[in-house]
Amino acid sequence: MTTTQVTQNQSSFFDVIKERRSVRAYDPAVKISREEMTEMLEEATLAPSSSNLQPWRFLVIDSPELKQKLLPIAFNQQQVVEASAVIAVLGDVKSYQKAEQIYGQAVEAGYMAADTATSFIERSVKTYSGLPSEVARQIVYTDGGLISMQLMLIARARGYDTVPMGGYNKAKFVEEFGISEQYESVMLIAIGKAAKPGHPTTRLPIGDVTFFNEMPTE
Repeated sequence: MTTTQVTQNQSSFFDVIKERRSVRAYDPAVKISREEMTEMLEEATLAPSSSNLQPWRFLVIDSPELKQKLLPIAFNQQQVVEASAVIAVLGDVKSYQKAEQIYGQAVEAGYMAADTATSFIERSVKTYSGLPSEVARQIVYTDGGLISMQLMLIARARGYDTVPMGGYNKAKFVEEFGISEQYESVMLIAIGKAAKPGHPTTRLPIGDVTFFNEMPTE
């Protein structure tokens, strides 16, 4: 790859970051195919996770009837029904149950020796199955946040818009959509094509939020 190509790729990446907005008005006529939605989710799963246990699970709500059902649960935010879909990002607190599958795939791909994988599996199952509930849920919240940001940037790179939503009745959502206690509801992400652009926003000066080697005393 030439220096010019590297520069162009970097420029494209930074454009995606700068162009991402939290969009709340969507064109309801725009649909995202199941195939493309699956591709975006697959790309998002390249995000890092604790011990590579990949605890994210996605409930994609694209049925008009179910979006209407979700609307009052999300405090009547119109993007729920106008967007192409709403993706519920969930965290599986028992993701260690897939350790054998995950590390087995690594062995098959030639990324890890079989005995190393066995050691990782045993250690992961022992560690994560014994965690206090609040610690396990904090881990899936962290990993859920990582993949959510990655998904939103992927959507922008493909020409779609998103808005992350933490303002919804999680207890009601879990009840109405049959989410078991094994899964923590991390956030909802509306995705589609903007009917109106998201509002530009400002950020604090980097000097106000970054400190090297020690925190300020006040």
